[in-house]
Amino acid sequence: MRLGLALGYAPPGTNPTELVDLAVQAEALGYDSAWAAEAWGTDAVTVLAWLGARTTRLKLGAGILQIPARTPAMTAMTAATLDLMSGGRLLLGLGTSAPPVAEGWHGQAFGKPLARTREYVEIVRSALRREPLEHHGEHYELPLGDHGALKLMARPLRAEIPIYLAAIGPRNVQLATEIADGWLPIWLSPERLRDVFGEALAGAPPGFDVAAFSVPAVVDDDLQAARDSVKPALALYVGGMGTYYNALVSRYGYESEAARIKELYLGGHKRDAAVAVPDALVDEVALVGPRERVADRLEVWRDSGVTTLLVQTRDRATLRTMAELVL
Repeated sequence: MRLGLALGYAPPGTNPTELVDLAVQAEALGYDSAWAAEAWGTDAVTVLAWLGARTTRLKLGAGILQIPARTPAMTAMTAATLDLMSGGRLLLGLGTSAPPVAEGWHGQAFGKPLARTREYVEIVRSALRREPLEHHGEHYELPLGDHGALKLMARPLRAEIPIYLAAIGPRNVQLATEIADGWLPIWLSPERLRDVFGEALAGAPPGFDVAAFSVPAVVDDDLQAARDSVKPALALYVGGMGTYYNALVSRYGYESEAARIKELYLGGHKRDAAVAVPDALVDEVALVGPRERVADRLEVWRDSGVTTLLVQTRDRATLRTMAELVL
């Protein structure tokens, strides 16, 4: 199981160079990759470019670039540039994000994400192969009007940059096995992986990377304090980020709890929503507690079929501990 670092995005009021500093330490500790995210604050591309200049071996993961934010041709240009400048270290994570972001921030309709993603990836791959960009689909039409089809002027270092899809529904996961090189599941429960996603993953090709994304890691002798530190983020996703994350937690067997979290969060009671997050759910989707307990839980992750573990922490001691336990 490979170990990577999910940097997320810079919290409000902080400088994203702090994330880069953390990733530089991760490279020194032997981490395989570091992944930058974006929501509606700091973007991922700028952070990855800065990170690429500060490191030599670390793979640079886009985790994720938002499909509603960029045309597929722009994503191909960006990917080719980052890969060239980093010496072939880019891992291109893509996703439709959530309806509040797609529609509320980018002004793009969220409807039919499966079909849109399929077309998007097809165009990105075609552009990176420097084929004349011609596509006639439901969501994308290239070229428009009487213009001739263009092909990428840059010469990519790799014509096949690895593409990962962020997906949490079984149909989306199956799509990832069909058109991508890896899957970025957020809030993954290793105990439920086979039951919930086994059928969707059945057709995955050899080498398909199940890269558990943004797994919170809190190594702390106070187990309850460690659990409680994860709950606000879980409450945000389950309660305030549309139906998809709520449905995911329901599939794990927490249907009534998910409904209560959503009711509280949307009612403006965010702290109560966090309190309503079950300890058992945190234990499944995060790595929390004393070092020995985290080590035991890691065995569950190893046995689950996860091939890359992307932990999320801002604590340098925890960063080191995870390297000692995994690598």
